[in-house]
Amino acid sequence: LCVCELIYALGVSQPMISRHLAHLREWQIVSDRRQGLWVYYRLNDELPEWMMQVMAVTAKGVAGELPYDEDRTTLTDMPNRPSAACCA
Repeated sequence: LCVCELIYALGVSQPMISRHLAHLREWQIVSDRRQGLWVYYRLNDELPEWMMQVMAVTAKGVAGELPYDEDRTTLTDMPNRPSAACCA
């Protein structure tokens, strides 16, 4: 996801999203890759297996629950997704 998608789905400000992503990167939960002006985030490939299992169980447990289901619906309805133009 790009930052603009997170802003749209969660309804929070860009600085807040960026601050949280910076913490996740600092704690090595996510890694980033820069390409020109863009920064792409993903789960760190080197996370311990137990942490990946916790995330998988958590994701399964909240699937279909509010507010997570609403966030997914909001993101699905986002106009111009996944165009990079939304971040420009």
